[in-house]
Amino acid sequence: SLRLVVPRAAPRTQCGCSYGIRTPLRPGQYSTISEVALQSGRGTVFLPSKAAERVVGRWLLVCSGTVAGAVILGGVTRLTESGLSMVDWHLIKEMKPPSSQEEWEAEFQKYQQFPEFKILNHDMTLAEFKFIWYMEYSHRMWGRLVGLAYILPAAYFWRKGWLSRSMKGRALALCGLVCFQGLLGWYMVKSGLEEKPDSPDIPRVSQYRLAAHLGSALVLYCASLWTSLSLLLPQHKLPETRQLLWLRRFAHGTTGLVFLTALSGAFVAGLDAGLVYNSFPKMGESWIPEDLFTFSPLLRNVFENPTMVQFDHRVLGITSVTAITALYFLSRRIPLPRRTKMAAATLLALAYTQVGWA
Repeated sequence: SLRLVVPRAAPRTQCGCSYGIRTPLRPGQYSTISEVALQSGRGTVFLPSKAAERVVGRWLLVCSGTVAGAVILGGVTRLTESGLSMVDWHLIKEMKPPSSQEEWEAEFQKYQQFPEFKILNHDMTLAEFKFIWYMEYSHRMWGRLVGLAYILPAAYFWRKGWLSRSMKGRALALCGLVCFQGLLGWYMVKSGLEEKPDSPDIPRVSQYRLAAHLGSALVLYCASLWTSLSLLLPQHKLPETRQLLWLRRFAHGTTGLVFLTALSGAFVAGLDAGLVYNSFPKMGESWIPEDLFTFSPLLRNVFENPTMVQFDHRVLGITSVTAITALYFLSRRIPLPRRTKMAAATLLALAYTQVGWA
């Protein structure tokens, strides 16, 4: 945010500006401007004030929270096996749920035409169908709420001039990503509705599309949170020591490792690979199962062999926790701001909480 002291010569044409409040100035008076007006031959250019940046930062903080809620709700939908209950996708039409017995029966009949009902849920009752339908409906409606939380305020802030040039680019990227996320969600669901006569397996969505759906949500969440905190928290000026540079690189590597672990978890969920072995730390009676490389070509095992997928996820999870632990102890050896040390401690606590839940 740029702050200038500029001379004022004409009180009728120049004034101090902050959130649209104009204060007339006497000839020759100087004013410190938060929302700077730079006079040029093409007009006036307004730069956002610190107060405007705080509002934008809080907006993006709320947006990141809605994305986190969408990820959690998507996980619940996955656990209740509700994701394939809504067999159509309409942006506006499906916002209204069935309201009569006839409408519910028509919706249930549509579901009965698809593989999940024919193979897995052929004895499902209408009451049971309503439960999984409402679970998926909640997830989709939350997704629409996320989209509105990004797009409507972004348009308002853009019009008010509260976004800098760089922030406009970020806002466009975030709004584009949230729209892409919604389309990717339907693309994922569609893979579970396709007839696969050559496959005896139970109907499920593509693990590749599920990983892409989760991965894009995580990117959206991290980008929103990072941008928000960059606006809300003052940047610390630390000396660029060798230890600090090494810690920063290690933190970036740990971030990538955690992201990769989360994506591998999507493959576990997509293939129901977590049901293959339920013992830890060994997988069955072995540390390394014999059926890791049963698929051909060899690379298919990494993405399609449930045993290998679970094995990879375990290894990545253990490596991530080890890296986070090392990051915490490294951060204690370097003089860092208090909030940075608190962030490292919180990360460590969350990592071990995750291990306990797993």
